[in-house]
Amino acid sequence: MRYSAVIFDFDGTICDTGEGILKSAKYALEAFGYNCPNYEELTFFIGPPLLITFQEKFGADAVRADELVKKFRERYTNKGVFESKLYDGIKALLIALKKDNIKIGIASSKPQDYIETLLEHFGIKSYFDTICGVTFTADCESKTSIIARCQKNLNISGNACLMVGDKKYDIEGAKANHIDSAGVLWGYGTRFEHIEAGAKFIAEKIEDIEAIALGFFEQTEEVQGIFNGRIITVHTDKATLVDGTEVEREVVDHPGGVAIAALTENNEVLLVRQFRYPYKETIYELPAGKLEKGEDIREAGIREFREECGASAVHFESMGEIYPTPGYCGEIIHLFCATDLTFGEQELDDDEYLDVIRMSLGECVSKIMSGEIKDAKTIAGIFKLKELKNL
Repeated sequence: MRYSAVIFDFDGTICDTGEGILKSAKYALEAFGYNCPNYEELTFFIGPPLLITFQEKFGADAVRADELVKKFRERYTNKGVFESKLYDGIKALLIALKKDNIKIGIASSKPQDYIETLLEHFGIKSYFDTICGVTFTADCESKTSIIARCQKNLNISGNACLMVGDKKYDIEGAKANHIDSAGVLWGYGTRFEHIEAGAKFIAEKIEDIEAIALGFFEQTEEVQGIFNGRIITVHTDKATLVDGTEVEREVVDHPGGVAIAALTENNEVLLVRQFRYPYKETIYELPAGKLEKGEDIREAGIREFREECGASAVHFESMGEIYPTPGYCGEIIHLFCATDLTFGEQELDDDEYLDVIRMSLGECVSKIMSGEIKDAKTIAGIFKLKELKNL
């Protein structure tokens, strides 16, 4: 099923506003003599209306709660609102959804003025077809009501809308409006909270939202381990498609690796030639290796380059990453370009035998086109290097 509209919560979903909200809540509480913990422990202020939180969590009556809200806004309006940051990947997600011709809205218990201020601050307001927050004088509107307003503004029927949020209020509000929901794990909610509230989907990564909206997403339900080796693990997963169909997936987990496209001053590429057991064949490859647990990716590339080629580089630039076998394996290979080279001694493992070969970039391309160079990371790395250096 493809959704025609995606409705986002704001705090904890689009934007990490936690620091400003929590510090402003502590400011208000201390101003009225409340004994409160460090601001980091006040995360229950994220999501529900402030007026309700001050009453439920600190026993304030209606009058005092209103005074606390005003004190909160005294700090938040001038300072706290800007103690925020956009979650990495949100802008790219919004751009992708617009290209997919999916309408986008916001349904938030945050005052509308604050939402619009931050959307303009981060340069993303234009991506939203409607923005539904609350007013300063009516900030206890339920999330169910706000979502209903947003859906009406988008003019999309409930079963074609997806609600995306990080707290149970978002999931429960969607359910009350007969809208499917996705609980996200990069905000302030938990997997258990989303499941208990009835979320149809759990999104671990921001990119998951586009996959859900397009009907491509596969929700993992169960993982059964099969093999745990020195480098890889193998498991069989049960997953549910967006339309409810249950499927089984065989998956190989790999720690990932690095590959280095190194170019000499004579425009020669450094390749290694070695025997690869799975193919029972000697092949050409870029110098490469697997990531060690917790290792910095760039440092891993520098290490592998030194070990396999006995070389170092003044310039060591990222060329992105590739997914070599997405059908069954989660391996990610990070590509680097190395230039201004110096050479020393190799540091090969005891069971590692290979030759380092210098080959002109033109010959590399010829061998790729003739099929003599077959390794996927090498093909990708050489063509990226050619494009990067405009050779």
